[in-house]
Amino acid sequence: MTATGEVYRVDWLPGTDTLHGTCHCGAEHRAEDPVAMWEWLLDHPHGPEPRGNGR
Repeated sequence: MTATGEVYRVDWLPGTDTLHGTCHCGAEHRAEDPVAMWEWLLDHPHGPEPRGNGR
């Protein structure tokens, strides 16, 4: 496995069953299912362009 330098963050929102995820590009997503959260995070970079591209 090769390190990419990409950082993904998942925080639990206290008092809820909700997870808040942040992709390395800055996009955010909320989900209650941890599997759904990680699927979104790992698939997300193939969608919107990373921040700083002028869009």
